Amino acid sequence: MKQINQFNGKKVLVLGLAKSGLAAARLLKKLGADITVNDGKPLGENEAARSLSAEGIKVICGSHPVELLDEGFELIVKNPGIPYSNPIISKAVLDGLPVITEVELAGLISEAPFIGITGTNGKTTTTTLIDEMMKKGGKSTVLAGNIGKVASEVVQQAKLEDHVVIELSSFQLMGIQEFRPRIAIITNIYDAHLDYHGSREEYVGAKMKITQNQTGEDFLIINADQEALLSLAGASMANVIPFSVRQKVENGAYIENGMVYFQEEGIMPTADIALPGSHNLENILAAIAAVKLSGVANEAIIHVLKTFSGVRHRTQFVREWNGRKFYNDSKATNTLATKSALTAFQAPIILLAGGLDRGNGFDDLLPYLHDVKAVVTFGETAEKWRETAEKAGITCIEKAEYMTDAVQKAAALSKAGDVVLLSPACASWDQYKTFEERGDIFIDCVNTL
Repeated sequence: MKQINQFNGKKVLVLGLAKSGLAAARLLKKLGADITVNDGKPLGENEAARSLSAEGIKVICGSHPVELLDEGFELIVKNPGIPYSNPIISKAVLDGLPVITEVELAGLISEAPFIGITGTNGKTTTTTLIDEMMKKGGKSTVLAGNIGKVASEVVQQAKLEDHVVIELSSFQLMGIQEFRPRIAIITNIYDAHLDYHGSREEYVGAKMKITQNQTGEDFLIINADQEALLSLAGASMANVIPFSVRQKVENGAYIENGMVYFQEEGIMPTADIALPGSHNLENILAAIAAVKLSGVANEAIIHVLKTFSGVRHRTQFVREWNGRKFYNDSKATNTLATKSALTAFQAPIILLAGGLDRGNGFDDLLPYLHDVKAVVTFGETAEKWRETAEKAGITCIEKAEYMTDAVQKAAALSKAGDVVLLSPACASWDQYKTFEERGDIFIDCVNTL
């Protein structure tokens, strides 16, 4: 950890706790800042706030009073989930008060260089692949960021010879000023989180911040199959490394005649890759580019790609049972993710789908349901899913109350050679606390068949 003094004596407001706020507050105290923490959850229900108070940090809980800004703060460290429409944040921005996220703190104190991964889809898979390939190639890595490990916490132990592999959301990237990854990756950009950002332009701008501080010594790996993204990359000062699943690209990663290449060097046949789905080829190419630039040998890359079967809850292979293959894609909380899952298989599919009703329908999935022979619906959107399945000409439709029932019905509807796929296209909050909980229950149900 670098010893820096720029926060010594500085009056800082940490807005919002959860894991990132808790880590930021403790780090800032270690760096000598005068901290106040403000969180919306009442103190009696807020274990994190109580622990900080016991450590001598001033804590204000239960609401976000704008009057806090009258105390003369010099900086706000914001939880990424708090939108810029929050009254405190909007007034701070209007007053010219700097607002950062804890990722910026991580960049300031880390001795190790960063490999930063962002994009609408594929971030976690790409991040995990890079970490696995780097480790197999003899490199020392630290996982951080939106993958579940708070960056400003884990980088405190990172050494100069390490590599911090960090998944970055648009929410986190909006709060950076000096953060600079040695290698930055943008997997793809589609419309997402517009309720938070307000417009596609702001969302895209947040994603592009990953490269704003890069120089000619750094690398930006981007999806060359998205022309708009390729055009945006022209403004970067970094060395642009493209990847493409559709065409050969100069100086980048691509697929040609069933073979994966990096800078015209053949790596391995696509037929040997264990991870299913054409969408995952994008993630694989991005990961290969990053690790080849980091000096990882082909043998390590090949080993990982022959054995890696997916990130938990993301088209994750669970098991084979009586000739049926079960996949957990509980992370598919929107139709775009379910499209990717459906196109990953050629075998007949028994689809488990449904969940929180956000007001949208599922007709945009109709062109992708041709291999689905049966649908098991559940949750608030069960009826909407039934209507969509009928429009697709699917006659075998059953409704389940809970996941145990859904798995039993799917197993009964399937036969040897089929794929049983949980890919809900909906958030989980109508029945489960998180998509992880939903996926874990699915796994347990499959394993008890």
